[in-house]
Amino acid sequence: MQYRKSLIKKRNNFLPSHLHTFARITIFFFFALSIKINAQETELKEAEKTYSEGQYDKAAEIYESLLKNYGNSGELFYNLGNAYYKAGKIAPAVLNYERALLIKPGDDDARFNLGMAKLMTVDKIELKNEFFLTTWFRGVQNMIGVDSWATVGIFCFVVFIVCLMLFFFSKRMKLRKTGFYLGILLFIMVILANVFAYNRKKELINRRGAIVFTPTVTVKSSPDNSGTDLFVIHEGTKVFIKNAVGEWNEIILEDGNVGWIRKKDITVI
Repeated sequence: MQYRKSLIKKRNNFLPSHLHTFARITIFFFFALSIKINAQETELKEAEKTYSEGQYDKAAEIYESLLKNYGNSGELFYNLGNAYYKAGKIAPAVLNYERALLIKPGDDDARFNLGMAKLMTVDKIELKNEFFLTTWFRGVQNMIGVDSWATVGIFCFVVFIVCLMLFFFSKRMKLRKTGFYLGILLFIMVILANVFAYNRKKELINRRGAIVFTPTVTVKSSPDNSGTDLFVIHEGTKVFIKNAVGEWNEIILEDGNVGWIRKKDITVI
């Protein structure tokens, strides 16, 4: 009996000790998280203060530090773009506005400021003509981000299930018709939302867009210096990467022109 009591005593002591350790870890975690949040807020206020004082280069440095330490954010990329624009650094401004829109495609302020920044670039690239449905499709897709499209898809699917139940189990013909037609519409919405979410995610993972950071770049016909000079592009111009060979990238412009430039001349969005 004494041996059994000893086991029970040890077991009773083990549980509070285990919970005490867990409580310590939890408190430490929230304490560390609180410190991180406070540090981030302090840096944000400092960046806003330096920006309002006209110290745009310093504000840009702080925003760069925030992105490095706390991860990507559409708001931070937008503010960084503003700081670079005010500092007269157009290529970094265009880059960060593009990055902001990659995360938050529905940000009208970032899109407007991007347009203003592009007016300051040398190259005025005209968009290649495309089928109007393609333009419409891309416009709808870029209204919101990948997470929002995923949420829309899930919501439409749940309501679609409700419509199916209404169609199969309702005794009133009017409700059955409503469930049928609304169900078809919602099913189409589920498909479109998933396609849009997939395309947005693919854009985030496969970064094909890039911004030229060299003042003047001669685009070649082949990935070597001996290639024929095709045309010249300038700092701040957006390109899309098609292929890569060694230190060279095959790029395509928004007007459809294709050629090769060195990787060091561009920065991926």
